[in-house]
Amino acid sequence: MPAPSFARIAAITARASGSLGAFVAALLVVLVWASSGPFFQFNDTWQLVINTLTTIVTFLMVFLIQHTQNGDTAALHIKLDELIRVSKGANQELLNLESMDPAHLEEIRQRYEALARTAADLKSKKERCMPCAATPDHADEVAAAPMPPDARSKV
Repeated sequence: MPAPSFARIAAITARASGSLGAFVAALLVVLVWASSGPFFQFNDTWQLVINTLTTIVTFLMVFLIQHTQNGDTAALHIKLDELIRVSKGANQELLNLESMDPAHLEEIRQRYEALARTAADLKSKKERCMPCAATPDHADEVAAAPMPPDARSKV
């Protein structure tokens, strides 16, 4: 089976397996199996049927879902790379993160954690200095908006 056919089948199967219909079908299979327990006297073969069925389905679904997820992840990386590429001042080093060695990734992660801490510290300092500006969601926009001439005379 050629790869494009597998990709198409995997995508269709992954989409279908996540649907309400697939859940209802699986639930019905379990209910039929459970209700047949008294007829088969809950014997070992009766238990083996559901165990075997669920093991086979799970085994096959792992590969189908992983294939679909690989494609989705690759597409997401391309989109993010394009956003980084066209953003002025963006760190171009981030374009190739998925192929970097773990030590370099850790170094970059630590740099961004330090930036996040700095930003949180600056925000905290700003809120302590100007508590009124921090309360409304659009306080910066309100403060920057020009005041109408007649409002200035009333102030």
